[in-house]
Amino acid sequence: MKIVLAIIIFSAIVLFHELGHFLFAKKCNVKVNEFCLGLGPTVFSWGKGETKYSLRLLPFGGACVMEGEDDNSSDERAFYNKTAWERFQIVFAGPFFNFILAYVLACFFIAMAGFDTPVISGVMEGYGAEAAGLQAGDRIIKMNNYNIHFYQEVTVYNYFHNGEAVDVVYERDGDKHTAHITPIYSDELGKYLIGINGNLDRQKGNIFEVLEYGAYEVKYQIYITINSLKMLFTGQLGVKDMSGPVAIVDTISDVYEQSIIDGVFYVIVNMLSIAILLSANLGVMNLLPLPALDGGRIFLIFIELVRGKKLKAEVEGFINMVGFAMLMALMVFVMYNDITKLIK
Repeated sequence: MKIVLAIIIFSAIVLFHELGHFLFAKKCNVKVNEFCLGLGPTVFSWGKGETKYSLRLLPFGGACVMEGEDDNSSDERAFYNKTAWERFQIVFAGPFFNFILAYVLACFFIAMAGFDTPVISGVMEGYGAEAAGLQAGDRIIKMNNYNIHFYQEVTVYNYFHNGEAVDVVYERDGDKHTAHITPIYSDELGKYLIGINGNLDRQKGNIFEVLEYGAYEVKYQIYITINSLKMLFTGQLGVKDMSGPVAIVDTISDVYEQSIIDGVFYVIVNMLSIAILLSANLGVMNLLPLPALDGGRIFLIFIELVRGKKLKAEVEGFINMVGFAMLMALMVFVMYNDITKLIK
């Protein structure tokens, strides 16, 4: 059951991404040759007319295969023959749909689980927060230039800026104050601390707060993804720290086993939390300006606008083909790394 659940979640997120491409391709009158879920050999297919709908063997990934997407085509409905604006819409729609899905799921998550407010429950003796005058009951509003809406954002911000001094804007009795805090290293915990504890009790909101905090939840997940990528590119994380489909399925399985003990409600809430992260993550990752990714195609469209003319279809197709090959090689490495971790 847990493996099936993991595959359903992963597949649904990918399917929604490809649905964005598909719907905007139809909107821009681009011929879609195939809409498929999965990779590898086709298990079965169906559909009449110009589009074949298919399910492939490996339940990871998917595709919206458009006419003239990576090669030259004389068909006026080919992707390559559309305007830059139309092609941009089609390409951007995939990641955009992931952000939409993440927001919808986040609203359900907030409605069910509530949200933790960034209110300080206590100040640790001997640390920067105490020296700066912060007290229990203060509400943190901003850390440097990052707006805080959940207490967990405080923890995550400190993780990504470990050891850095921070200007904390907080609210006390309706008035705003600013404190400059220098973290102090804790030998016991092995990390820098600013010295505050938060009230992690979650509170339920009305419909307007659910819609508002649903957006904050997506922003929070995007923040995590972007800063994790920064750590990868700066060498703070290595390629071996990356997780692929195998590790994701394993994580979902572990969370399911831990949640089912407490009941179905906790399974649903935790699965929603994972799905929000995965959907937001897929949206951000696909916007990276790398060949074969949506961001790479968008980058080529911008180059076209700057040059005032299109790249040749063969050149663009070759760039994306090379990028796809590199992406598949990376995926194989990550999957091998995931399997190695599971075996150990």
